[in-house]
Amino acid sequence: MSVNPDLNRRTLLRRAAAAGLLVTPAAGLLSACAGSTPSPSNDDAGQKSDDNPFGLQENSAVKVVIFNGGLGDAWAKEDQAIFSAKHGSVTVNMSSTQKIKTEEQPKMATTPSDLIMNSGADLMDLSTLVNEGAIEPLDDLLAAPAWEGGGTVADTLLPGTVSDGTFQGKFFVVYVAFTVWGNWYNGALFSKEGWAPPTSFEEFFALAPKIKAKGIAPYVYDAVHGYYPRWALMASIWKSAGKQAVVDIDNLKENAWRAEGVLPALEQWEKLVKDKLVLPGRLDHTQSQQAWLDGKAAFIQVGTWLKNEMAATIPPGFEMKLSDYWTVSAADKAPKDVFAGAGEGFVVPSKAPNKAAAKEFLRAVLSKAGSAKFAELTKSLASTKGSGDNVDDPALASANELMKNAGQDLISVKLWDFYADLDKESQNLSQELMAGRLTAAQFVDKMQAAADKVAKDSSITKQTRNA
Repeated sequence: MSVNPDLNRRTLLRRAAAAGLLVTPAAGLLSACAGSTPSPSNDDAGQKSDDNPFGLQENSAVKVVIFNGGLGDAWAKEDQAIFSAKHGSVTVNMSSTQKIKTEEQPKMATTPSDLIMNSGADLMDLSTLVNEGAIEPLDDLLAAPAWEGGGTVADTLLPGTVSDGTFQGKFFVVYVAFTVWGNWYNGALFSKEGWAPPTSFEEFFALAPKIKAKGIAPYVYDAVHGYYPRWALMASIWKSAGKQAVVDIDNLKENAWRAEGVLPALEQWEKLVKDKLVLPGRLDHTQSQQAWLDGKAAFIQVGTWLKNEMAATIPPGFEMKLSDYWTVSAADKAPKDVFAGAGEGFVVPSKAPNKAAAKEFLRAVLSKAGSAKFAELTKSLASTKGSGDNVDDPALASANELMKNAGQDLISVKLWDFYADLDKESQNLSQELMAGRLTAAQFVDKMQAAADKVAKDSSITKQTRNA
């Protein structure tokens, strides 16, 4: 994927919003240019029914923008075919890009596209979109009948999909990919050497000398995009300190970064760097992934879009397998919780000319047929239940196995969606820690200071999570 998160595309990647990327409040996102007038909406022009719940007008047109990153865009073309089979007279103008913010944000105040996949490094900041009323609430989509019937759209979605897309009590973002994060390794190499994939940092540090003895670096990561290492850091914090600690961090609770278990989690990563277990070089996401595929490193942490992103360069006999993030110590409060959730979010601009068609297209995306094609083509789960049931792929199978053994809660972090400035600071500090320029204790101090600054700023709209 070209990179928000980050992903997390990626999930993936909705997490990657950078501070200051959107217009300032004074120049609000929805402040239309002088003399500009949005095209009239035709949302209510059609007859509403179970098969057309939004009153889509036939013979209309809908503009759909797809983020063409690690998951590609072939799956979206399948959704277009599913949509057109039911609504053949509706013209679907679909385009693909990696420059979502650059190309789509300037149009939000006038005549935006009808449906935008807001993902990648160049994504629009979600908190700003919500706070300025730039995107449409989609609760009616959740309540609509599922494409194939048998309940509502909400009934078909995997756990976390609705909550991940909910802000201020309303559902705004339809995440269509269900990403599982963890540590990837080459099963063929580990079988050949007789290595057991570690489940804890202790086991990893014990295995590392054996890996180095084979001329292989134990670990590699994307050192260019700060949200990549941050995924791993926050997963370790959740496992060590527990769910409530991360909920408190997201809610800007006083001294949340100093909770019991946070520092020990970060100290494991500090040790990994100090012990020189990282492949040298400042590699980005695809460079680090290729180095791993080339056998230069034993482990890389990333999400389940990995296989699709690197499909063209996977060596023969390479067995991509996913294992859970390593536990920190015997005192971990949530050792079995897995980092997984919905990603690759679609939004419908408030000023979109054809919101009805945009919502109807989303129904097609979330259909059983559409989600099955998504899993088949991307080798990653869709956010619709059962998407991977008929996909025969070892990498996806290892992700499914990981989910079967997951704890009660799924690891999730909201601060990077809630606060753009804090998000950017967390990325910067994660890079500094992994580069060895910051200790774990200094990381905690700086993150707490950054969180306190946001908490005390009355001009920033505060968000909260309960679970």
